Amino acid sequence: MTQPDAPTTPHFRRLLLTGAAGALGQLLRARLQAHCDTLRLSDIAPLGEAGPGEELMPAALEDADAVHALLAGVDAVVHLGGVATEQPWAPILQANIIGVYHLYEAARRQGVKRIVFASSNHVTGFYRQDEVIDTRAPMRPDGLYGVSKAFGENLSRLYFDRHGIETVCVRIGSCFPEPKDRRMLATWLSADDLERLVIACLSAPVAGHTVIYGLSDNHTTWWDNRLAAHLGYRPHDSSEPFRAAALARQPVLDTTDPVVVFQGGGFVRIGPFE
Repeated sequence: MTQPDAPTTPHFRRLLLTGAAGALGQLLRARLQAHCDTLRLSDIAPLGEAGPGEELMPAALEDADAVHALLAGVDAVVHLGGVATEQPWAPILQANIIGVYHLYEAARRQGVKRIVFASSNHVTGFYRQDEVIDTRAPMRPDGLYGVSKAFGENLSRLYFDRHGIETVCVRIGSCFPEPKDRRMLATWLSADDLERLVIACLSAPVAGHTVIYGLSDNHTTWWDNRLAAHLGYRPHDSSEPFRAAALARQPVLDTTDPVVVFQGGGFVRIGPFE
């Protein structure tokens, strides 16, 4: 576990982590505790027993009353909750569209002023792998999941412009112990860098409405984060030590395959559009 780069990190009275039972939620559950008196954890999946400094509040994002209660007394939110892969429209609608609206309405009504929103690189998955884009590039989602995250980014923009709720939309790359394939040499985000990124998002004196790609300091990259430099995120890790293994697993690529051509990888071929 790492310490954030910022010389001083604010200590929150209560942080809310949604999606706390998921893979990334479990990574952050232990790491966020040092930055708050109370870490409120929520999910619809089992959360186990509450540890020291934790409180468990299961809530379905499509339940407006439950989400309103969930945000009571919260200083900031790390929102990982919702559908995290390409799925049929019905569950995406409930969790990622209706649910994120409930989250922002609850934040407005409860006076919460900063949210770290787990967006996705699949918001721009139909850019090619031979392109480098920044966050001003128009959204080109590669599926319904990407569309839902684009909606979340736009909704968070509205709530900043109209209500002053700061949001950092983190377009998460591929957060695994190591890159699984050649694509992940560009998209990989280490667990330690995920922590650094989230703490930077929470700690920045002024976040405004910012979009940032969640990736480590990889030699190969398709995403330019210079427009988010004010957050102070400085990745320490790199996919480079895993390059030889990734190349050995995929010695030959079919450059006519959309999975190889587009940044979204396999997501460009998943879903009801086949």
